[in-house]
Amino acid sequence: MSRFGRTLSAEFRKVTATKIWWILAVVLAAYSAMMAVTFAFLFGTMSDQLGEGVPLPSGQETANMVYASVATFGYVVPLLVGSLFATGEIRHHILGLAFIAEPKRGIVLLSKTLVLLGVGALLGIAGLIGAVPSGAAVIGATGGEPMLGTTDTWSLITRVVAVIAVWAVIGFGIGLIVRNQAFAIVLALVFTQFLEPVLRAGAQFWDWSANIARFFPGAATDAFVGSSAMSLAAGDMSAAGGADPLSWWQGLLVLLVYVVVTIAAGWWLRWRRDVE
Repeated sequence: MSRFGRTLSAEFRKVTATKIWWILAVVLAAYSAMMAVTFAFLFGTMSDQLGEGVPLPSGQETANMVYASVATFGYVVPLLVGSLFATGEIRHHILGLAFIAEPKRGIVLLSKTLVLLGVGALLGIAGLIGAVPSGAAVIGATGGEPMLGTTDTWSLITRVVAVIAVWAVIGFGIGLIVRNQAFAIVLALVFTQFLEPVLRAGAQFWDWSANIARFFPGAATDAFVGSSAMSLAAGDMSAAGGADPLSWWQGLLVLLVYVVVTIAAGWWLRWRRDVE
């Protein structure tokens, strides 16, 4: 086996040796199911509440927003996994052992990145296992069409898996930057579940701030996935003259910029220095 193969295998064993990855996968599946059911019920009963004269999302749009809840609300989980993967090694002083086994730190970094992409993809699949069946069941029960046989739905599902994988790598870079495990957890939860949603909503009142908000990581995630319940209000503001959302490829490009920036900053602040 090559040096890269040995390092990749070792990094994979590090992740799977603990329970945290599959515990968080179960959490993501349950959280995604809860959010999917909630929005499927809201969209399914919206026509009865608002009346026939109000324009509503189509069946495909509704299904997309329900299934995309994995990425819209659940990207905090791969962010946590990546952060814990970095801060755990720093906290327990085992990063030096990896550098002893493989002195070329670039190989170690590449191996960790690829492993996290794989783990992130598994997390995305777990989230979809929670969201898709439960969301589809509620859509069908409220008189809608789950749209599970359409190309648009499966294209969205594929993008959800990809974006969750990318977020695991971003989390790794952030973990390297902040170093402290408790702070990394608090930062991830506060930013994704409170700070960014509030800023995105508030930014829609002015054109200049709405243009900036398009490049927030959560907004870029929604743009790449192609659907989001959180972007519904922003879309209404765009129709009224606000900023248009990013296209899917622009959203992906912004996310990759976040990956490069966080990993590069982690390399500069931690990776290239002497380990403790």
